[in-house]
Amino acid sequence: MIHAVAALLFQFALGLTFGLWWLGACAAAGFFMGREHAQAEYRVIVAYYGGKRANMPWYGGFEPKAWTSKGLLDWLLPAGATLVVAICLT
Repeated sequence: MIHAVAALLFQFALGLTFGLWWLGACAAAGFFMGREHAQAEYRVIVAYYGGKRANMPWYGGFEPKAWTSKGLLDWLLPAGATLVVAICLT
């Protein structure tokens, strides 16, 4: 939930200042998507690849076992919230 609020604040900063509602939505959603992807990589490295990044294949962060429901919601909620605002305000 806090991620969605932070994403909306960033989107509103860009939207109200420059009128760039879609850029704000993409930047905020992209930030949280990247953050959660990195955390998924760290989880899968520790759990399945001996704690070493070199042991993980390039697709390790995309494996379903790397993701938790909280991790998915932490980027889907900001993406959805900013998408709704961008659609409504443009």
